[in-house]
Amino acid sequence: MKNIKLLGLLVVVVFMLQSCKEGTLSTLKINADWKFKIIEESKDSESDIHKLTYDDSSWESVSLPHTANIEPLLVNNQWQGICWYRKTFKVPKGNSDKKLFLELEAAMNYSKIWINNMEVSEHHGGYLPVVVDITKYVKIGVDNVIAVRLDNTDNMVTGPKPLKRLDFNMYGGLYRNAWLTAKEKVYISHPVLANKVAGGGIFITYPKVSEKESTVSIKTHLVNDFNKNKAVELVQSIFFKGKLVEERKSSKVNIEEEKDIELTEQFSIIDAQLWSPKNPNLYSLETKLLQDGEVIDKETTRFGIREFTFDEKHQLYINGEQTFLRGVNRHQEYPFVGYALSDNAQYRDAKKIKDAGFNYIRLSHYPQSPAFLDACDELGLVVIDAIMGWQFYNDTDSFREYCYRSATELIRRDRNRPSVLAWEVSLNETKMPVFFMEELNRIVHAEYPGDNVYSCGWMNDVYDIFLQARQHRILHPDDNDRTKPYSVSEYGDWEYHSKNAGLNQDKLPNELRAELSSRQLRSAGEERLLNQAYNLQESHNDNLNTIAYSDSYWVMYDYNRGYYDNLEASGIMDIFRIPKFGYYFYQSQREVSEGAVLKLATYWNEESPTNVKVFSNADEVKLYLNDKLLASQKPDSDKNTNKLSHPPFTFKLDTFQAGTLKAVGYVNGKEIATDIVKTPLKATGLKIWLDESGKNPEAGQNDVLFLYVSAVDENGTIISGFSDEVVIGIEGDVEIMNPDKIEAEAGIATALIRVGKSVGQIKVSAKAAELSGALEFTVQ
Repeated sequence: MKNIKLLGLLVVVVFMLQSCKEGTLSTLKINADWKFKIIEESKDSESDIHKLTYDDSSWESVSLPHTANIEPLLVNNQWQGICWYRKTFKVPKGNSDKKLFLELEAAMNYSKIWINNMEVSEHHGGYLPVVVDITKYVKIGVDNVIAVRLDNTDNMVTGPKPLKRLDFNMYGGLYRNAWLTAKEKVYISHPVLANKVAGGGIFITYPKVSEKESTVSIKTHLVNDFNKNKAVELVQSIFFKGKLVEERKSSKVNIEEEKDIELTEQFSIIDAQLWSPKNPNLYSLETKLLQDGEVIDKETTRFGIREFTFDEKHQLYINGEQTFLRGVNRHQEYPFVGYALSDNAQYRDAKKIKDAGFNYIRLSHYPQSPAFLDACDELGLVVIDAIMGWQFYNDTDSFREYCYRSATELIRRDRNRPSVLAWEVSLNETKMPVFFMEELNRIVHAEYPGDNVYSCGWMNDVYDIFLQARQHRILHPDDNDRTKPYSVSEYGDWEYHSKNAGLNQDKLPNELRAELSSRQLRSAGEERLLNQAYNLQESHNDNLNTIAYSDSYWVMYDYNRGYYDNLEASGIMDIFRIPKFGYYFYQSQREVSEGAVLKLATYWNEESPTNVKVFSNADEVKLYLNDKLLASQKPDSDKNTNKLSHPPFTFKLDTFQAGTLKAVGYVNGKEIATDIVKTPLKATGLKIWLDESGKNPEAGQNDVLFLYVSAVDENGTIISGFSDEVVIGIEGDVEIMNPDKIEAEAGIATALIRVGKSVGQIKVSAKAAELSGALEFTVQ
């Protein structure tokens, strides 16, 4: 049966390739078969690189997403410089009278693009798409060459402040997808190229939101590039889970030569399935443009019907239901490959955030991948969508115009996403002139007109929503005048780390300050990881005693600081996406209806604290040691639990005794969950597992995944003290991206693997001292 499926897939692929060779294109991902080289300007001449005849045969062959440089685990001297990408491609003869568009989802940071020797684009900014009409530069049926020059050195137009003191990394390369699109000369426009305020492409809004009946308004922008009038029809169909809900066909519409028009249609959706974090219902809009009864353009747009409103007390309501947003911040980096995450890896990151008990994410401090936002739409994560901005303002027209363009294009890219609550068109932790903020705020409401549309920023001026970090609230409580919705944008890290953050660190010796900080690697030991979790509990509880509609912990994943000799380790998962105890604190704050949670936060060995912490959304927990009941307790109750949905449980044991700890959670006397931790015995082998997080390994996508190896005993218990080097062998089309040796931290060693172009079985072996293990998995 497997062979039959593979044969069927091969037939489909061959047919598609043949069609591409002889027929027409529509939209094609062009991630494969690029050439890449880092150019040292002092040694290499760049004058000929963009030319069609340039010989790039000695360059590295790469696929996208691609990073300009593989970095070490600790990045305190990130590569900056000039690199080039080249790609040869053919456009089938069936596209001889078509419009052709190139889109790079991201190109870090200052880019120039040539097509067949002709410069077609110069673009500042590495986080938003570069879109180019390349029609007049491409030759049909013969080889064409795209040449892209990237410069990721410090840039006064785009900011932020220089990398040597930036506090995070921007990396480099063509690190997202690339697309080639062919359209007839009467077509649905691209919103970036159309450059129409509140227009271009397809724009979906919701004048009325109700489960009983909702109104969906669809504005479609059509362009006629012929030198004569064209009559067209527009057919728009709305589907829910593949079933047709509503369809409209326009009468014939005449578009004058070399002109454009906008058509608006309103649909009434009876028994609407609304989008929310609990029920992320998604509709699909199919838009077809017809000429003489033939489809000449077609686009599919996913959307969700929802409404975000605030009451007079500035509390948030989603579709009329009051909702507190418990959230987190995220940097988009992976170890070694920087920003070059596959679409599947983006989904896996979002899935972990949802699984941790969050319903909200602040995308700090720049526009993140369309694939990540796709996952937020699908999983039910509310988003604050941000332009690039962090501790940098340049008082020049070029910098301001760059920021204005970024805000405009961010909204045009993401306006149809149900997950986006507000637009952070602000330069975070940056003093900005009022006129600058006023223009950014104006852009939000011009690009997305109507009610219940929100700008936000870290200064309590101009913007609709005030974002304030907890440490700033501690130091400057009067900044919040309570006249607008308020979100605790960052908390739990800096106020426990810095001597100027408003708590009592200035009275602590450095050693104790480090011990009590939230910045704790997994190797720091149980006591420090438990203290990090307590910081999260204390600060989150404090936020709930504040008049706010949301908070977002800093940060989800450990990340590189760019110029420090350590990782920023306040993540509730480490840089390899392995949970710390704080992960389970947040997970326990969700309701039982969303899934029972019970976690013993201990390794239960001789070094473990005898105050045993249990994170659970149960209302009672019983703790057993070697099948003997030690205690049955209700949740903790003190000043740092008074607002928590589900406070933790603390069992105070007299002494450590080796064996089996078992916790059983109950709600209203009914058992809902059990967790067991056994004292580790002597290691007997290596356990290997793969982090799939809802997405199987996929060939031909430059998919990247984490492969974990741990030493375990005969019970399968991870030996937390294991710190040896692990040697990993792989049979199959998969490569290890770690540039250095792989060593275990707190019992687990991690390899970042990248999947190649071939489907099939992958065999993994691991060795460490006298221990070994094996794993097989399938690449699809």
